[in-house]
Amino acid sequence: MTVKILDKQMRPSAYLQNAFDIGYEKGVNEIWSAHFNLPLNDPKNEYCQPFHFAEITDDRTGEYIGLFRIEPSLAKKDESSQKIEYRLYHVAITLLDGVLFDYHQTDNQTTRYNIEYILSHQITPHFVLGDCEFTRYFSYKFEDENGLLGPLFSIPEPFDEEYIWEYDTTSYPWKIHLRKPSNEVTCEIRYGNNLIGIEREYDPEVIVNRIYAKGYGEGINSLRIDSVNNGVPYVEDAESIQKYGLRPYIWVDKRFEKAESLKANALALLKKWKDPIPTYRISAADISSLTNADKHRLKEGRIVRVIDDELGTFEQRIMLEKKPDIVGQPGDIRLEIGNVTEDIATQTNDLQRRQKINETYSQGATNLSTHDFEDNADANHPAVLKFNLPDEMVRINKLYLTFETDYFRAYSKSAKAGGQVVKSTSAGGGQTTSAGGGQTTSSGGGQTTSSGGGTVTTTSGGGDHDHVVFKWNSESPVGSPNLRGYRSKLWATGDEVNVNIEGPTADLKTFSASGSHTHTLNLSSHTHTVAAHTHQVSDHTHTVSPHTHDIELEPHTHPLEYGIYKHNTLPTKVTIKVDGQTVPYTALSADNLDLIPYLAKDSQGNILRGAHRIEISPNDLARISAQVMVQFFIQSRGGTRV
Repeated sequence: MTVKILDKQMRPSAYLQNAFDIGYEKGVNEIWSAHFNLPLNDPKNEYCQPFHFAEITDDRTGEYIGLFRIEPSLAKKDESSQKIEYRLYHVAITLLDGVLFDYHQTDNQTTRYNIEYILSHQITPHFVLGDCEFTRYFSYKFEDENGLLGPLFSIPEPFDEEYIWEYDTTSYPWKIHLRKPSNEVTCEIRYGNNLIGIEREYDPEVIVNRIYAKGYGEGINSLRIDSVNNGVPYVEDAESIQKYGLRPYIWVDKRFEKAESLKANALALLKKWKDPIPTYRISAADISSLTNADKHRLKEGRIVRVIDDELGTFEQRIMLEKKPDIVGQPGDIRLEIGNVTEDIATQTNDLQRRQKINETYSQGATNLSTHDFEDNADANHPAVLKFNLPDEMVRINKLYLTFETDYFRAYSKSAKAGGQVVKSTSAGGGQTTSAGGGQTTSSGGGQTTSSGGGTVTTTSGGGDHDHVVFKWNSESPVGSPNLRGYRSKLWATGDEVNVNIEGPTADLKTFSASGSHTHTLNLSSHTHTVAAHTHQVSDHTHTVSPHTHDIELEPHTHPLEYGIYKHNTLPTKVTIKVDGQTVPYTALSADNLDLIPYLAKDSQGNILRGAHRIEISPNDLARISAQVMVQFFIQSRGGTRV
């Protein structure tokens, strides 16, 4: 057995030829440990300082046990022994040196990305990621973690199948692998061959006889089996309940998206979990160095077949491999076996009950929401967006504003006129308009209006009355008053009118006439000639008394003339306010402008849940087109199942 000591810089410093009681303990997905003793007076004790490294190799088989870091030491001196006991842990313990200060969260990233993210926080980059046989997209959050080992080991805990961490420390930097363990039987323990002793323990605490099954979805929206199980959300085993009492369990497997498949797997698990699963502790003989047969290499993580006359034959995974003294008792090996491999019918490797995924990686899910808005705005009328942050929000990761400013836009160019006539409007009284005198309006002479002759019939008249009849004397000059008249006496008999002319006189009148009758006057064709003349208008004024004019406006409408109108100028800057706080940004556009610092907060500096408001005010007419992107982590709580 070789124990080689290396200093903190990984430089070899000593070989411990006098080391004794060298042993180790390797557990699946645990930090391995080792130990050795040195005589109290061995001068090489000075090289075995805390945080130095020890590399252990089994010279007998050539097996590389591993690389460990020296942690505490215990010096013992008594009558029977004088020695110093050294305790070691696998160099994976170096991952406890780093920290994750403050809040860290990853969303929708691969398993490899998440592991490498944690490894990037090592103080000294001892480890790099080698193989990663999983690609899962989970959200993880860590806050003020002392050490990287806990966060690293929590990465695969949400997985719904088995995994195993493996290390390669034969070269530097060291490699860490995340692999899928084999479920094939690769080794054997048989009574009368390499089986020394065995004990079996039943733990009733692991019994499950009622399973509440939930599949794909978050919170109240998770898939359940009610619809295919008579409205009952669980499956149970009545015999197991009668024997052990009710042992319920909530089993979640996000892979299932159909209720029928979810129920079938729940029944398969119930069959395995309804009775206690035994844990075996086995003492065996490591005869691999003698037989050189692979089936005799009893190593942690392998599936072993145990054959015993009384306990029967069973197959389980070796969860713990322990050798107390490689030098003094090299063939003495102790094993703990558990976690029975799943039957193919269950179609799941959920042996370690990975259904508790919400305990590790999140209490909800990351959400991404966007809010788009467009509006015309000016300095007094901002474009406004209102949005809400839910009470279930755990943390807001991003809140970005992207916007651009365009020309103001209207969707009608003008209004058409009604086309109505206004007859008058109101005018005040007492106003006088003066017209200048001496103005002459000329009318051309020689114009003649011709009037054709014809018969004029009077309307019916009644009672006594007079008639004056004039006849134009064509022999008299135009404008002469020398008219010849006749005194007539008219009477009517029936429909006939008679005229008795008694002689010319200056004023011809009828004598008394009575009764209803008519008169017929025959005029011959004649003309009227107007000589050329002028009209002289003297200076004068027109005085208008106080008065009003009533408007007669018929009912009518003014239809819009449709079309897109654009303002011809752009503003020169904008003002952005978030919850009333002005953002120091005035450009006319932005891409992913971070608004988280300006959100309203409580007295402890936490962002308020509920309503928030963003305002964008240009200093001139403009059209604002904007989008707000919010990424936040939300818990799956509340709501009503429908």
